[in-house]
Amino acid sequence: MELQQCLTKRRSIRKYKEQPVTQELIQELIRAAIMAPSWKNSQVSRYYITDTLEKTKKFLPCLPEFNQNNIKNAPVVIVSTVVKNRSGFEKDGNYSSHLQNGWQYFDNGLQIQNICLKAQELGLGTLIMGIYDHEKIREFFQIPDTEEIVAVVSVGYADIEPEMPKRKTVEEICTFI
Repeated sequence: MELQQCLTKRRSIRKYKEQPVTQELIQELIRAAIMAPSWKNSQVSRYYITDTLEKTKKFLPCLPEFNQNNIKNAPVVIVSTVVKNRSGFEKDGNYSSHLQNGWQYFDNGLQIQNICLKAQELGLGTLIMGIYDHEKIREFFQIPDTEEIVAVVSVGYADIEPEMPKRKTVEEICTFI
């Protein structure tokens, strides 16, 4: 699949078929994530994954009801975290960028985008979620305090084909000088 086709076909999927996703495909998603650039090659993203529908169902209470309903048949959930205070920092602990530790979220977003595009290429759907109970997730996966939870991504075979939402034009978002 061409990149442009991945970009235009990818959608947020809120209904999945009850169909397993193989470990091999999940690993391909993570390998795609690893290929994203990061601040000084710091590679701060980490992933915690439910790889069966049964495990996902145990994870659902970590989400608000609307997201539980959105992903109730998703066989895979990927929780992304970042190692705190690495991306955007110098070795002496001072910030290198005015964004301070915000750069770690940028790095993570690049990896999540790669996961979503790779999933599209592999015939899988995804939904990126930012509303969740971070303490429940931390407890569920035993995530250390040295990591910050960033996003939750469901993965599975789509049971719907949503239309593309309206997108802004180049003229609406760019200023050329």
